[in-house]
Amino acid sequence: MGKQYLLAPGPTPVPPEVLQRMAEPIIHHRSPGYEKILGEVREGLKYLFQTKKEVLIFASSGTGAMEGAVTNTLSAGDKAIVIEGGKFGERWANICKAYGVQAQILPVEWGQPIDPGLIAQALKADPSVKAVFTQATETSTGVLYPIKEIAEIVSRYPGTIMVVDAVSHLGAVELPMDEWKLDIVVAGSQKAFMLPPGLSFAALSDKAWEFVAKSTLPKFYFDFKKELKNLMQNQSAYTPAVSLVMGLAESLPRIRKEGLENIFARHARLARATREAMLALGLKLYAPQAYSDAVTAVVAPPGVDGQKVVKILRDRHNLTIAGGQDQAKGKIFRIAHMGYVDKFDVIMAVAAVEMTLKELGYAVETGKGVRAAMEVLSK
Repeated sequence: MGKQYLLAPGPTPVPPEVLQRMAEPIIHHRSPGYEKILGEVREGLKYLFQTKKEVLIFASSGTGAMEGAVTNTLSAGDKAIVIEGGKFGERWANICKAYGVQAQILPVEWGQPIDPGLIAQALKADPSVKAVFTQATETSTGVLYPIKEIAEIVSRYPGTIMVVDAVSHLGAVELPMDEWKLDIVVAGSQKAFMLPPGLSFAALSDKAWEFVAKSTLPKFYFDFKKELKNLMQNQSAYTPAVSLVMGLAESLPRIRKEGLENIFARHARLARATREAMLALGLKLYAPQAYSDAVTAVVAPPGVDGQKVVKILRDRHNLTIAGGQDQAKGKIFRIAHMGYVDKFDVIMAVAAVEMTLKELGYAVETGKGVRAAMEVLSK
């Protein structure tokens, strides 16, 4: 048995201080002590989302907040545009279809960015579209979407909202909600929040809350109006994940102390080091034109199964990364560098990839990738 290392795009490593806070004796969620903690968390979330609006908290994975973003703003028969360039774009489409929303799919080749002009064309052709659903980072491909440019287009349509899945993005890459006129931003705890899985978040603009008032889709647990009413009293509508909220009360001050600009710069540096290391090994990036600083998707070399890379890293070297999904399965492997990750985590991951590729018969000049990463990280 050896030490386990986690560099998957969720869950991500959790700081010891956060784990210790979560291990404290449980407190009752209707007590003044919990209300004080939640009040602090509310302000910390506004800082992270870069918004003056309240951020709703649910005991669920990020998919719960995604579903709530649909059911709380739309009605059966409404039209929506879905940018689909990976597994999580597909999720937006599947949620819409489940609730009778007419999803117009804008297909994007996996590993490639989307041209914002396509959204402009689609909205011009049909201005009755009520929502545009997209990812900020498409986790399955490592692609960064041009959210600022898309939001600028959508903001010109008073009857259309911009909804962003930022689960694998928020806290790792710049996404100022208010400044960029984003109407709904959803996130999850197990990424750059530096927490275990189990919490989802949704922040809404004034424009989005107007849509909430008119929505007729069924909703019960993920009822945004009900949750906001309780949140304003430092409470939740139903029993919250108390321990996770206590962990959040520890991680959010850490984020504020480091500062968002420094956090984004750290992620950019770690991502660049990872990319340069993979290129130095003769590998290709799956998202060569618009890569995210949250996760790097790497094309497996010819003759090498990307799933075997993941398996050997996990079984022989105790390092967990992620493989490709669906059409990218076996073709790529993904290394995350978000949240509680530093330069030595990246160097260790690169070294482990070198060892694994060599075991699989790929000609690797030992240390070449590590050296490339170190050159970036030593500056």
